[in-house]
Amino acid sequence: MSAEIVNPRSDHTIEGQDGLDSIDPAFALHRGGKMAVQATVPVRDKDDLSLAYTPGVARVCSAIAEQPELVNDYTWKSSVVAVVTDGTAVLGLGDIGPEASLPVMEGKAILFKQFGGVDAVPIALACTGVDEIVETVVRLAPSFGGINLEDISAPRCFEIEDRLRERLDIPVFHDDQHGTAIVTLAAMRNAARLTGRTLGQLRAVISGAGAAGIAIAKMLLEAGIGDVAVADRKGVVSSDRTDLTPVKAEIAAMTNKSGISGSLEEALAGADVFIGVSGGTVPEPAVASMADNAFVFAMANPNPEVHPEIAHKYAAVVATGRSDFPNQINNVLAFPGIFAGALQVRASRITEGMKLAAAEALAAVVGDDLAADYVIPSPFDERVAPAVTAAVAAAARAEGVARA
Repeated sequence: MSAEIVNPRSDHTIEGQDGLDSIDPAFALHRGGKMAVQATVPVRDKDDLSLAYTPGVARVCSAIAEQPELVNDYTWKSSVVAVVTDGTAVLGLGDIGPEASLPVMEGKAILFKQFGGVDAVPIALACTGVDEIVETVVRLAPSFGGINLEDISAPRCFEIEDRLRERLDIPVFHDDQHGTAIVTLAAMRNAARLTGRTLGQLRAVISGAGAAGIAIAKMLLEAGIGDVAVADRKGVVSSDRTDLTPVKAEIAAMTNKSGISGSLEEALAGADVFIGVSGGTVPEPAVASMADNAFVFAMANPNPEVHPEIAHKYAAVVATGRSDFPNQINNVLAFPGIFAGALQVRASRITEGMKLAAAEALAAVVGDDLAADYVIPSPFDERVAPAVTAAVAAAARAEGVARA
């Protein structure tokens, strides 16, 4: 995929649609799509043609048939990711279908290229059943070095990722879960360092028990958080509730060592960290009830669960999912480097150790510049992707999943 901002189709017009381009610049930018396929070898004459295609290509095909691992050396497989969605949980728009999801998947693909040097292909599936999605991706997998699952609604996303990881020997990564968790952990590490604490001294409350909330809770536990509770619309996800899905029952058994029950607002009393991945609004008195030097990570877009103006009254560190406030928790800080590192060593999967290494590397980029309004670097910091790539590749080797 070309990283150049060149769209050969941008001058194509569609009758009746020109007005949208003039009213909203987003439509003008998206006309014709945001990406294209670009050749990496020339085809200038018959000699080039005979090497790039028949008869030369037949020799390469035969060699791969005899030694299948050669596909990684003589095709683009080892450097390309499939960005797969079913269009059921697209941004904050919900279930809008595969066609309407394509602008987002194209955007994801160009971010892979821009920030990680990784080629990516958007694939929007016209099916939503778990079995159908798994079987479809398994059949597509020979063309790719990794699978990035995107915007698939919970709880199906958990089972889809788990089953694909069992069936495939290439990295499968649901970014809505793990990308968000990695960047959140990196920011929290630095917030703790700024306030002279360790993760083990913190009690966190997560608003949202969907894909991101569950993944953040699990990653914080892996990293050694003191305690973490997850809340959904009905309150704290605790083992005494009888209405929990299997996924929520699992997280209830792993979290909430303090045994808190009741509402999100009640759980925030004395808490050190609020993490919002749910939308809605947290009342100001609940924020005020948090511990001194608290962290408020209100990541709902476009409206954070706690507006930064309110959060700054009570919190030592405030982060959001928005680019117009400091400390943006943005997945683009993670997924390009994670896949670049995994592909670099031809990893068979992405392990918990690789994800923790990515978070540590991302946090380390901030270094001595750490401040309340700078606990996480900008996506445009050119140090980010190389640091995450190197850390993920090293962790893959250390954990025995690297094959190169």
